[in-house]
Amino acid sequence: MCASQARHPTVKATFAQRAAKATHPLANYLLRLMDLKQSNLCLSADVPNARELLSLADAIGPSIVIFKTHYDLVAGWDYHPKTGTGARLGALARKHGFLIFEDRKFGDIGHTVQLQYTAGTARIIDWAHIVNINMIPGKPAVKALADAAKHWRSRVNYEVNTSVTVGTPVSDSFNDNGDDDEEADKVGAMHPLPPPTQHNETGTTGRKGSIVSITTLTQSFEPVDSPRFPNAIAEGEELVYPGIEEPPWERGLLILAQMSSAGNYMTPEYTRACQEAARENKDFVMGFIAQGTLNTEPDDDFISMTPGVQLPPEGAEEDAVMGDGLGQQYNTPSKLVGDAGSDIIIVGRGILKAGAPRAEAERYRRRAWKAYLARTGQRT
Repeated sequence: MCASQARHPTVKATFAQRAAKATHPLANYLLRLMDLKQSNLCLSADVPNARELLSLADAIGPSIVIFKTHYDLVAGWDYHPKTGTGARLGALARKHGFLIFEDRKFGDIGHTVQLQYTAGTARIIDWAHIVNINMIPGKPAVKALADAAKHWRSRVNYEVNTSVTVGTPVSDSFNDNGDDDEEADKVGAMHPLPPPTQHNETGTTGRKGSIVSITTLTQSFEPVDSPRFPNAIAEGEELVYPGIEEPPWERGLLILAQMSSAGNYMTPEYTRACQEAARENKDFVMGFIAQGTLNTEPDDDFISMTPGVQLPPEGAEEDAVMGDGLGQQYNTPSKLVGDAGSDIIIVGRGILKAGAPRAEAERYRRRAWKAYLARTGQRT
C-alpha cells in the first residue's frame, strides 16, 4: 500500500464513523451492518444448484455481510419474480442480515448492459443489491448502469393494484319512464343493446332491454414502503435481522479495478480510470473489487472488497498460504485488511471445501474482524 493510501482517513476510521459520513444509501447501510454484526466477510457462493445455494445462505448467513452469487452457473434457478430463487435469497438476506452481490462483471456497451441488468429472464436488479462491472468498455457503461438503476428506483416502490367487480344493477338504477339517463348512454355506447323484441300478435310494443351485469375494472398505484416482493415468501420466513432496518431501495455498483489472478492485464492506468469513473458516479458506485483500498483523494470513501483470501490450517503459519494452481493467488486477512487497507474479504473455496463450512466461516469472520480492529486501533 502506497504512502498516500496509508495516510487516507478511511484506513484508520471505524466502520461506524464512515457510515456517519457516507452519502451512498447502500454503502451507509452496509457499513452499519458490518459494525452491528462485527463481520467484514463476503461468501463467494459458487455452488452448482439452487437448493444448495439457499441452504448455504441459511447456514452461513449469520457470519457474513455479503452473499456473492453467479446466478448463471446455478442449475435449477427459478426466475419467478415473487417466489423464485432471487426472492427466496432476499428473504434469507433479511432474516440473517446480509446483502446479495451478483458477480455479473458487466462488460459491454451501455445499451446492452442496461438490458442485462434490468431485463431478461433473471432481472438482476430486482433481487441483487450490488453488481459489478469490468471497465474495459469504458466509463459510458458505468453511466448507463447508473441511469438504469435510477430509472428502476423511481418506479420500483409503487405497485399496481387491480380490482375487478361484477354485479347486477338493482332495479332503482333504471329509468322506468323510458328516458335513458346519461349513465345509461355511456353503458349503451360501450355495450349496445339489442333492439326491443316486437310482439305483434299481442299488440304490445315489446319489452325494454335490460342490463344483466356490469364489470368494473379499477387500477391504482400505491406506494410500497418495504423493499421486498409482496407475498413473495412463505409464512415464518418474513423475519428481519434485529438491530437494523431493511436495506434501502437504492442499488450499488462495484468496479473491478484489480484482480488477484496471476498475469491479469489490469494495469495501473486501468485502475486510475476505474477511480475516475467511481468519482464521477458516486451516487451509484459504492466501491471497488481491488487488492486494497483505492481511496486516495480527500473526499474518497469507497468500500474495497478483496477476493483471493485463504487461511492456513489451524496452527500453521500464515506464510503457508499459496495458490490453487490455476492462477489464483491467495492472501490472508491480516495482510489484506490490516496491511493493504481492504474493508471486506471475499472467501469461497476456503469455506465451501471445509469439513465444517459454518465453523470455518466463523473462523474467517473472526480473523478478518481482528485485522480490522488492529488497523483502526481498537482492542482486539
